Amino acid sequence: MNITLSTDKKIIDNARLYAEKHNTTLNNLVREYLVQITNRMSSHDTAQEFENMARISGGESAENFKFSRDEIYDRNIQ
Repeated sequence: MNITLSTDKKIIDNARLYAEKHNTTLNNLVREYLVQITNRMSSHDTAQEFENMARISGGESAENFKFSRDEIYDRNIQ
């Protein structure tokens, strides 16, 4: 499906430069952004997942467990 977006030329130019530096296209950047914002879990679903994980783990983390920033963002939790 195709969509048409409009914004300032400078924003488009800067976005294209960003995409080029990250070996992708402006189209892919927009697509990935739309996927990210539409796949976020609701706060209720996030709370449910936390409750289930706590129940399964008995409220304890594995020895030497640490959250990494990338792991947190990969889960698409807001």
